[in-house]
Amino acid sequence: QVQLVESGGGLVQAGGPLRLSCAASGSMFTLSTMGWYRQAPGKQRELVASITAGGSTNYADSGKGRFTISRDNAKNTGYLQMNNLKPEDTAVYYCNVRSPWSQRDYWGQGTQVTVSS
Repeated sequence: QVQLVESGGGLVQAGGPLRLSCAASGSMFTLSTMGWYRQAPGKQRELVASITAGGSTNYADSGKGRFTISRDNAKNTGYLQMNNLKPEDTAVYYCNVRSPWSQRDYWGQGTQVTVSS
């Protein structure tokens, strides 16, 4: 019913930038809050950033000042621009959308981000 596909992950050197994309199917994306989460091995999944349908953003302290979340509703696509990456940012990054009427969460399969020192 709802499909999310992340892309843009890979291996980068510390200090470098990376831009993640989340392509959403259907028409729900435009009305939904979108978020980026990440999960490192042996760690809990944690919120990185979120953006409402109206464009209000929220950032976890870990990425504040370095990461920027955005969306292009015309393309049904969300983005996470990551700058000045650190080895601690290494994780699988997941895209999430939450239905505004049911509060149900939809998840992508994730994209691996590895930051080398």
